[in-house]
Amino acid sequence: MQSEDLNRLIGLRVRRRRRQLGLTQAQLSAACGVRFQQVQKYESGAPLSAVRLWLIAEALEVPFSYFFEGLPGRAAEELERAARQTKAREAGKRA
Repeated sequence: MQSEDLNRLIGLRVRRRRRQLGLTQAQLSAACGVRFQQVQKYESGAPLSAVRLWLIAEALEVPFSYFFEGLPGRAAEELERAARQTKAREAGKRA
């Protein structure tokens, strides 16, 4: 697995868990000590440090390992599903 794929996967899991908890990006950013724009970048696959990921895990009430569960097997499936959802959203915006 390439590092870009892993970063995207972590970002997807951050977004999914944040939404499950009903948190906004601003709320998560406040809990982690970053600006909400940085949370947007993380959710889009920007690399983040282990320390920052640890803080995010605490804010999202999950163990650090949550972001790596099922790797590498499920990673490709999860990334492909996210790509399909993104394409569908983009198509809906154009319609």
